[in-house]
Amino acid sequence: MEYIQVLSLSFSLLVLLFLFLVMLFVHEKNIKTKRKLPPGETGLPWIGETMDFYRSQRKNQLFEDFLQPRIARYGNIFKTNLMGAPTVVVSGAEANRFLLSNEFKLVVSSWPASSVQLMGKESIMEKQGDRHRCLRNIIGATFGHVGLEGLVPRICDLVKSQLSTTWDGNDKIINFHRFTKILTFSIMFECFLGFKVEEGLYAVFERVLEGCFAPALDIPGTKFSRAKKARKEIEVMMLKKVRETKKEIEERVEVESSDKGTLFSRLMDTYMRGEITEDEVVDNMVVLVFGAHDTTSFAIAITFKMLALHPKWYSLVLQEHEEVRSKKQPEETLTMEDIKKMKYSWQVARESMRLFPPIFGSFRKAITDIEYEGYTIPKGWKVLWTTYATHYNPEYFQDPLTFDPSRFEDGVQPYAFLPFGGGPRVCAGYQLAKLNIIILLHYVLTGYDWSLVHPDEPVTNDPLPMPSLGMPIRVTPKSS
Repeated sequence: MEYIQVLSLSFSLLVLLFLFLVMLFVHEKNIKTKRKLPPGETGLPWIGETMDFYRSQRKNQLFEDFLQPRIARYGNIFKTNLMGAPTVVVSGAEANRFLLSNEFKLVVSSWPASSVQLMGKESIMEKQGDRHRCLRNIIGATFGHVGLEGLVPRICDLVKSQLSTTWDGNDKIINFHRFTKILTFSIMFECFLGFKVEEGLYAVFERVLEGCFAPALDIPGTKFSRAKKARKEIEVMMLKKVRETKKEIEERVEVESSDKGTLFSRLMDTYMRGEITEDEVVDNMVVLVFGAHDTTSFAIAITFKMLALHPKWYSLVLQEHEEVRSKKQPEETLTMEDIKKMKYSWQVARESMRLFPPIFGSFRKAITDIEYEGYTIPKGWKVLWTTYATHYNPEYFQDPLTFDPSRFEDGVQPYAFLPFGGGPRVCAGYQLAKLNIIILLHYVLTGYDWSLVHPDEPVTNDPLPMPSLGMPIRVTPKSS
């Protein structure tokens, strides 16, 4: 009898548990069905709209061919599928502010697997929370006003040396984009890391970059496989430098070095205090070399191109550089105070980057369900913001496709102009980019006559923007 009662009680409990689970399932299903996803098309399974996205990006028509038609049809928030991931694209300054200021709270950065492996899993681009703040403080001390001020003379000397080595001579044709890439690479290595650039080192770094956005297939002969081998070469070189420096520090009570204040010395100081690891030192040197030289080199190139195409602004910029030079001794370098006086130079550079941003935007990943503008962005989905959606929008920039640097005389709405991103992950080297642009402008404009070989040369993306022909220019040193 007792056995039957126990059996009956067990059965009743099972029925109740089953009913509870059914009710829970129905409740969850009702919640999910009530979620309103953004409008849009996801295209074919896995592929989605990836091919349309890449085609438009490659010919530098991402806004015209991909974004604008969808914004016109669906509005400032729409869904798609890119690279196998359901993705929501948001547009507008307010959307940029919402997304970028909620880094670590609602979203985290999302990079391709190939980029993570090649830049380094211990780099700042993969860090969150306290670890991100720690590394950001080290990098910020180097790229902030005080850190940069002491390095301006070294950057000036390196720029002058590169120009005299490469440009001096009558009627030369220079691949200007390649020149700017090598120059910004050298500035990062020699001025900010304190390393000598050995022959062939730049080519090794370029091989790594070629694989950053390629499929992460480690198969011999692929871009990614070649990039991984190149990354290993760089790692071996940098680890050797780190361990040699560590040994020197341990053997001396105080290290006297001309490289105090460089990014490398600050990373090493933090490493010796046990606050970061050896891998974090190496990975952050690697990611910052790429971050500070590749996007900046394009920003420099496009600034020079827009100057060449707009003689009025060329004259204004040349005049302000001549005024600064007239007050200096022949071998005297620029100072941070001189840089601040270059009003027209920075307006031209900003307008050039508005029309031709060094980055198209970036992806984030939702770490929770996000409610925005009446829609739900489900946890795990990618979210994409783009520079073009505000840079080319008449709501923020009147007559947006016209080159007009004077528009920057007045303030720009926050999160409308984002050539180097925004929020906690805004590019740490933004002020360095400004220095590089203005310093090179100074020594080129005051020392050389130059002109574009192909004034109508288009910009392409692979995946970063670049002049399709390398932007060759014809240069001749000015007479004294």
